[in-house]
Amino acid sequence: MSRPRPLPVDPIEEAHRQWVGHGWGDVADGMAAVTSLVRAQQIVMARVDEALKPTGLTFSRYELLMLLSFSKTGALPMAKASARLQVHPTSVTNTVDRLEAAHLVERVPHPSDRRATLIEITDAGRELVAKATEDLNAKVFARPGLRPDRLHLLLQLLAEFRHAAGDFDTGDAPARWNTRER
Repeated sequence: MSRPRPLPVDPIEEAHRQWVGHGWGDVADGMAAVTSLVRAQQIVMARVDEALKPTGLTFSRYELLMLLSFSKTGALPMAKASARLQVHPTSVTNTVDRLEAAHLVERVPHPSDRRATLIEITDAGRELVAKATEDLNAKVFARPGLRPDRLHLLLQLLAEFRHAAGDFDTGDAPARWNTRER
């Protein structure tokens, strides 16, 4: 993937300057933070999409296949998959529809709950997600764009942000990226 030429100015810094100039200085840092997160997400997703392109997977399909491959039996109820992926059940249904059409998963009856359906990864799904993981590990995850100490700081800050947003609550258990000084 060819990288575009860098801009000669940081457009988010310029937006911050404009925010301050228009009298919104009290929220300019927040605007810059949100805009920076959205832009960072675009950059990361472009890298992920490029790495996944040969497999034909989207990141949401990849995530579901990985979740199933990590499960003990290779199968999970649809509702549990939705909760673990933190997405609406409709999104999981759409993702499963596409993966099932590609013969990467199949829906099977739940053995003890007639109302529930399991999503089960197929052998083809296991092979494809293993290949996709190799590509993502080599092309994206091995080089996230920050030095290890800076990466750890980013993980701490994002965990703090996610926790404050109610994304997770570990209770008294220590979090992996504790935001307190070590």
